Amino acid sequence: MAQDSRLSGFVSTAAEKFDIPGVSVGVLVDGKEFYASHGVTSLDNPLPMDERTLFPIASATKSFTATALMRLAAEGKVDLDAPVRRYVPELELADEEAAAAVTVLNLLNHTSGLSWNVIDTDDEDETLAGFVAKLSRLELIAAPGERASYSQAAYNLAGRVVEKVTGMPFEKAVASLLLEPVGLSDTFFDLDDIVTRKFALGYNRGEDGGLRVATPWKAYRGGARGNNPGGGGISSVSDLLLWARFHLGGGEGVLPAEALRDMQEKTVELRGSSLGDGFGIGWFLLEVDGVRAIRLGGSGNGQFSELLIVPERNFAVVSLANCGPDGHPFNQSVVRWALEHYLGVIEREPEPVPYDDARAREVAGRYENDAMNIDIAADGTRLTLAAGIKPEIRAASDAEMPPDYAPAGMGLLPGDGDEYVITEGGLQGERGFFSRDENGAVTGIDLAGRLFTRTQATPATR
Repeated sequence: MAQDSRLSGFVSTAAEKFDIPGVSVGVLVDGKEFYASHGVTSLDNPLPMDERTLFPIASATKSFTATALMRLAAEGKVDLDAPVRRYVPELELADEEAAAAVTVLNLLNHTSGLSWNVIDTDDEDETLAGFVAKLSRLELIAAPGERASYSQAAYNLAGRVVEKVTGMPFEKAVASLLLEPVGLSDTFFDLDDIVTRKFALGYNRGEDGGLRVATPWKAYRGGARGNNPGGGGISSVSDLLLWARFHLGGGEGVLPAEALRDMQEKTVELRGSSLGDGFGIGWFLLEVDGVRAIRLGGSGNGQFSELLIVPERNFAVVSLANCGPDGHPFNQSVVRWALEHYLGVIEREPEPVPYDDARAREVAGRYENDAMNIDIAADGTRLTLAAGIKPEIRAASDAEMPPDYAPAGMGLLPGDGDEYVITEGGLQGERGFFSRDENGAVTGIDLAGRLFTRTQATPATR
């Protein structure tokens, strides 16, 4: 195991700055792997963090789901341009035309038109088949192929395609198609595989600044499988660097090299997002200081993951942190530091324009998707953004959910006034944009690649 004192020093300093109980970081550069860890797996029952400590990786799981489908496509078992109903004929959506038209590729590049996710608060079937049976409840935000909006539901449906084509449970199919042949010995879905190994507890910070253990561990109840394709994976820094090596390589007999490269090609544009300027297949695509990269991260219940790969430089960085909400800015700071210190690539933060009350009044209001509310307010001196799970969903759930994001400063960016950046708090650095109708009225906001529809306009307050 290679060590780099610069990396270790930065990771320790940043973990203490953000007050994260435990972090694990890995960097792949020039064929060498460097690891740095800080803190402990648990405050009450501490074990030292290392590169094989297991974390829930949440939405970073999507890269596995997409790659599994790419293998099935390469083997002629799935046509990415085919309607999903070819493989899941029982699919019903809120709109019959959409259900008939949505393709496998629409699922993989987030152009399905499905909103974020089906949020269940009951004890109904939590298998993938059960999840798909509930999809007719989920709002459609656009026709398939019309626009990009990051969707957990789409990837869960993609996982059902894997099940139907292989005849195996999703988790076993992914193990057979990818985990075993690539040699990923620390990547799992089942909690039974976790409890015999070293794993990181998640923590959430309360309003008093204190930390409490985040339960459930995977952001949904143990044994629930309906969200596994979109966010149920568990892995380690060492396995995720091996996963990065696979995507940088020639497919190692698992997947043709050209299929891996196809995953890294832009299929749809993204506007004004800190996550990237487009979707490939399973990856966000972005350019940093003139260098092309792919990335995917995840936010769970007190757990945060980030994986960024620079194909042209044979470089990757992984960062895992076990505290919300500050695990996210910690991971982003690690990625920026690694890019600068190993590649000389500097990720520059956009500079907001000075506060303009008239522009602030245009965008202030409430925005919603199926699971969350966003409230944007203006007080005559600045804009703030608060984001949280809908109170009725939180109240109805028998599982603890992550805390809301308190109001934090945001600023509009130069240009037409529709792009913004969040300047403080747990979402610091997140960028997005406001959408308008044909008359110029603000109708929605994109945050973290997801569309939230405006449901209430509120005047600026003083």
